[in-house]
Amino acid sequence: MSELTQGGFRWKVRHTILSIIWAGWLFSFLDRMVISIALPFIGKDLNIDATMQGGILSAFFAGYALFQIPGGMLADKFGPRKIMSIAIAWFSVFTTLTGFVSSYSIMLFCRLVFGVGEGCFPGASWKMIATYFPPKERATATAIQSSVNTLGPAVASLVAAGIIASYGWRHVFIYLGFPGLLIAALMWYYFRDNPAKHPKITKEELQELNIDQVQGGHDTNSSGITFKTFLTKPILWQMVLIWFLFDITFWGFVSWLPSYLMKVRGFSLIKTGITGSIPFFVGTVGMLVGGYLSDRIKGQRKWMFIPNALIAGFFLYLTYSVASADMVILYQSVSAFFMFLAMSAFWGLVMDTIPPHIMGSSSGTVNFGGQVAGFISPFIMGYLIDANQGSFDEAFIFLIIAIIASAAVAFTVQQERSVSEVKV
Repeated sequence: MSELTQGGFRWKVRHTILSIIWAGWLFSFLDRMVISIALPFIGKDLNIDATMQGGILSAFFAGYALFQIPGGMLADKFGPRKIMSIAIAWFSVFTTLTGFVSSYSIMLFCRLVFGVGEGCFPGASWKMIATYFPPKERATATAIQSSVNTLGPAVASLVAAGIIASYGWRHVFIYLGFPGLLIAALMWYYFRDNPAKHPKITKEELQELNIDQVQGGHDTNSSGITFKTFLTKPILWQMVLIWFLFDITFWGFVSWLPSYLMKVRGFSLIKTGITGSIPFFVGTVGMLVGGYLSDRIKGQRKWMFIPNALIAGFFLYLTYSVASADMVILYQSVSAFFMFLAMSAFWGLVMDTIPPHIMGSSSGTVNFGGQVAGFISPFIMGYLIDANQGSFDEAFIFLIIAIIASAAVAFTVQQERSVSEVKV
């Protein structure tokens, strides 16, 4: 890829790597999120109620959560290149297979095994970013990568609605599996675990990375702390709990938004696809703004997270309590903006705190907390909806309490230390 020098910016190997990782994350989100749009049609086809539909969503998170830490440990041991390539190929195959499922039990199994493949991907991707990006750029790079948390559901909403309306829900999954295989092959070809061994990297970029202190892709000057020792650090478990509570809100918001718009607000499938994507496009802006600001107020990230999480919770309350269906989209969009701005601040804290040489296993541990929430949240929301005769009010209260609690835990974080300050 050619270098761009205008405005003082030059395209570097790390930018190409981030672009490919971003594409991998985008399709991982498309593969997992289209089921939220397809869920009412799957429920009708398989003759299952809202609680059982929530079980389908939770089955994915069971596999996804269980393999966060093992996937990160594998990335630390064998390198992120191999783990990411295999993981994307794995979950792409099971995305396609989902379109051929004809029974509830097989659907649960397919989504569980699909989640296993996706679970190995996040820790490896964060490790690759920590390896190729200098500390001053990591929060921004992570925010760009994490923009798929918002853009993925937005694109999924549009793509899935169009395909389902034309061909039915099965074709969505069948088609989406193939691009992932191409991305997996590209990662295998282009990535290197050690930047010094990358054939395209320049001496200037290696100097930016202080490559003389990096051996085998590991930062030997970060502290020498082991993953086992880092598990004893309170700040790690504070981050796990914050992400667990925050992701209860995130996954509940994402997973049930299409059903809420169709069942409660009376939106058609196409209208749901279009209007349901708006909050996530707005959230993408919030994510990128948050990453940019987070790199410029380093050491104060929790004070970005706390107020924005609380504002997001307030607008979630307005979302379900307002009478106007049009105002629902406005309030959802405002909530999404602040929710994802808070998310950028949080992952900036994670990238600050974890040494690069244990980034895979440690970030996988943090993300494990979030994916346990992803397993719990859709199921509990489905139960609350059934228990309240189709009303979503109690389910929204559940989400609001969770995001407020995440802000409360963030308040207990005593200090934000760079990886060089983390002592054994």
